[in-house]
Amino acid sequence: MDYYALPIADLIEQFSKLPGIGRKTAQRLAFYILEMDKLDSERLANAIINAKEKIELCSICCDLTDEDPCYLCKNESRDKSMICVVESAKDKIAMERSREYKGHYHILHGVISPMDNIGPGDIKIKELLNRLEDDTVKEVILATNPTVEGEATALYLSKLIKPLGVKVTRIAHGIPVGADLEFFDEITLAKAMDNRREM
Repeated sequence: MDYYALPIADLIEQFSKLPGIGRKTAQRLAFYILEMDKLDSERLANAIINAKEKIELCSICCDLTDEDPCYLCKNESRDKSMICVVESAKDKIAMERSREYKGHYHILHGVISPMDNIGPGDIKIKELLNRLEDDTVKEVILATNPTVEGEATALYLSKLIKPLGVKVTRIAHGIPVGADLEFFDEITLAKAMDNRREM
């Protein structure tokens, strides 16, 4: 039984719906909000509303943006011959932090997952294929996560894209720099062996 006033209980309930937020963390967040001064709590509420109202999908790459097309799609210095396909906008940001990739992106907004009733029509595959209709793109880099669903999605995309005459590559998976081999499972070690390269 909760001993909270209804508005507090509702706030806790809303926070507990967020990913990775359990009941105790939701309670801490709710009480933190209540202890904030009114102006700061209004800024937080307005930031949430503003993001929900102004963020949309880029009509080219399907990234989250407040302008269409997004700043990367408008950037003329990016290599238009390459598209890196990622699962989410967070994955694109991770790739950008590496400062190694200079091409364009395509955000799928998920992966094929029959267990979760997510099929090819539920993610942004059609939009990707539309981008490959002219001869601009020469390579599609599949950078989905190395999960069962990520691998299945990469395989599915590869089978769709290869007949179009576009080169399809997959990012390497394996041992991270600075890690000890003894701590890795057999699948990670097998991937590292498969992805070895000549020195």
